[in-house]
Amino acid sequence: MTTGKKKLQEVEDLVPPAEAAKVAAAPAEQQQVNLQIHLRKIPLLSELSDEEILRIKPDFRIRQYAKRDIVLQKGAPGDSLLFLLSGSLQVVDITEDGRAIGLRMLQPGDFFGEIAVINGSMRSASVVALTPVLVALLPRATALHLFSHSPSVANRMLRFLAEKVQRDSEFRALLSIHNTAKRIYTFIDLLKKPEGDGQQAVVENLPTHQDIANMINTSRETVTRTLLALTQQGIIQKGQHRLIIVRPDALQKLVQS
Repeated sequence: MTTGKKKLQEVEDLVPPAEAAKVAAAPAEQQQVNLQIHLRKIPLLSELSDEEILRIKPDFRIRQYAKRDIVLQKGAPGDSLLFLLSGSLQVVDITEDGRAIGLRMLQPGDFFGEIAVINGSMRSASVVALTPVLVALLPRATALHLFSHSPSVANRMLRFLAEKVQRDSEFRALLSIHNTAKRIYTFIDLLKKPEGDGQQAVVENLPTHQDIANMINTSRETVTRTLLALTQQGIIQKGQHRLIIVRPDALQKLVQS
């Protein structure tokens, strides 16, 4: 029989430390449900049957990372598909002169590392934790089996790759904008999502001003000044780790000007 100490350690491999003791005290069946709920929150896996979830669950490995830890290293082998369960990540590339260029943000439910898994190549970029994060790793062999045997996973992966190509194209277009303020307006516009009745929009898990600056090749001070100006104009409001676009039409005019 598993001892209480060993049981707690096993649970700590699956959930954040704050939840570990609570989950360890639960029946084994409840622990399985907790992990299954985590997996169900991942859009790529959401349509899998209970039988399919139970089949792949033992292959998952859960890892915790602190803020600023490197979750994926550019040039490392593509031996697993990764899923972000909690926290925020940033995909970055390192220039020849050592500068970190942010490529995109990752939020809970997102997966990453798919290209190296699909073609067996090395990682093409690094991934850094912007907050403490919880990440699930699925071995390459299991991921490839899902891609080839699960129609729902294959369809979602195809849609994701198509959207990624479009998003990367939009981001390259953003970086070609010479006016720095307009680059910031466009960046916010790309991140925004409609909220409520559609009269407002929101950017959840807002990156820090430094992270935004890294992503669009400007300074933190410039980002701060530009966001302050938008706030003073009544176009945006800063919330707790989020940005509320009070007047999306006004922001769109700035983007198109």
